[in-house]
Amino acid sequence: MISLNSIIFNGMDITPIDVQVQLSSGLSKPEFKIIGLADRAVKESAERVRNALAALNLGLPPKKLTVNLSPADVEKTGAHFDLPILCAIMCAIGVLSEEKLARYIIMGEVGLNGAIGKTDGCLPAGVWAAKHDMGLICPASCGPEAALSANANILAPEHVLDLVNHFKGMAVLQPPVTTLETAPQTNAKIDLCDVHGQAAAKRALEIAAAGGHAMLMIGPPGSGKTMLAARLATIMPEMTAAEILETSTIYSIAGQLNGRGLVQNRPFRSVHHTASAVALAGGGGDARPGEISLAHNGVLFLDELPEFNRTTLEILRQPMESGQIMISRARRNATYPARFQLIAAMNPCPCGHLGNAAMACSRAPRCAEAYQNKISGPLLDRIDLHVDVDAVNPWEMHNSANESTGETSETVRARVVAARTRQIARQGKINAYLDGPELDAAVHMSPDATEFLNTAAEKMGMSARGYNRIKRIARTIADLRGASDVDISDLAEALSYRQIGRGKFAA
Repeated sequence: MISLNSIIFNGMDITPIDVQVQLSSGLSKPEFKIIGLADRAVKESAERVRNALAALNLGLPPKKLTVNLSPADVEKTGAHFDLPILCAIMCAIGVLSEEKLARYIIMGEVGLNGAIGKTDGCLPAGVWAAKHDMGLICPASCGPEAALSANANILAPEHVLDLVNHFKGMAVLQPPVTTLETAPQTNAKIDLCDVHGQAAAKRALEIAAAGGHAMLMIGPPGSGKTMLAARLATIMPEMTAAEILETSTIYSIAGQLNGRGLVQNRPFRSVHHTASAVALAGGGGDARPGEISLAHNGVLFLDELPEFNRTTLEILRQPMESGQIMISRARRNATYPARFQLIAAMNPCPCGHLGNAAMACSRAPRCAEAYQNKISGPLLDRIDLHVDVDAVNPWEMHNSANESTGETSETVRARVVAARTRQIARQGKINAYLDGPELDAAVHMSPDATEFLNTAAEKMGMSARGYNRIKRIARTIADLRGASDVDISDLAEALSYRQIGRGKFAA
């Protein structure tokens, strides 16, 4: 019996798969059977492998050939088992040496002519193989991606014949080479100074970046909400090495790395309001990551928030608290990280012109209240900063553009980085992730400040979650000014970002 190694992804975890091939008693013609819990793509592997062998002028012996994918109770999905099955068969018929292949993780789709096709997840596969002192055999198109794992023993053939020639000593496969390029960033040329006016919204955006807080902007069309959201990533600190590898791994599993190199810029995922629950959370037959995981360590932007399906939005509640999402399917569970920073935007009413006497519809303000009620209270309670973004008159914007520009992203980022540095030094994490005893230890308030906060919380009917969020925001505001204690001015500013609630638009 021949045994080679492959893998399957369970979220960010990797399960090793043993590909076992056995030839039994002679028959009048070859019999080829794959057993083990597997999807259609794996079952069809028998025909692809059979034709690939024929393309190499190799025929199956007149015996019963059984391929077992172990462990049997783990469902195998995808076409990346083609290459390990083909290699195990070639070992069984004496073409390749099992001893030479045993220390490799093998993955890749095989075409009918023997060409090895692209497969997803080569970066985490290379990392896992290196940790277990193993090499990796993957498609040539995935070689540069796999090389990012720093695994020194990677083979990336374009054709099965290249792999055969390498192990027979007739030709040598060179290790794939990659350059650590920064993945293309669509917002590379935008800057915060492009937004004229909106000083209050810019201040809230800076607080959101400094503490990692979720933020909801509400204002009429054309007030600059999308412009502000797109510039959040430009004022956030650069990603750490651990964040780069973790985010790149998610993109590799999702098949979105595409040979671009590591994802070194914080992701900015702008999701359309027609997106389904599966697109947002992840799922499908192979439990792939969704938008909230692709936004890990970056920004998830939801424009026109009330236009989203309410059930879809409710998916956000648990990941916003825990920083991860579990995808459960009939035969598979996968857990992905989802530590994203939510930035949402909405109009005050369906037409967007509430309060504008010249343009508001006759149904105001009742329609505005109904529009806001599309968003559940528990979800609103999880959003730290609620910000009004007022319309800017065109002539005022023109005058401000001619007179002077606002602060650049680089200037604001320097303050954000300084604030985050204080947070990491004090508590080992940013303020948005603080809870319970950690939050109490980080927020030092005088008796007067405590009484001020308690009185405000009582008058506003604030929940315990909202109370703690005020403390987190005030802690971030104090960090931005370099203070060790939270004072009344910090709390007052934090409370000003929690005023959007039920009935606001009806007033």
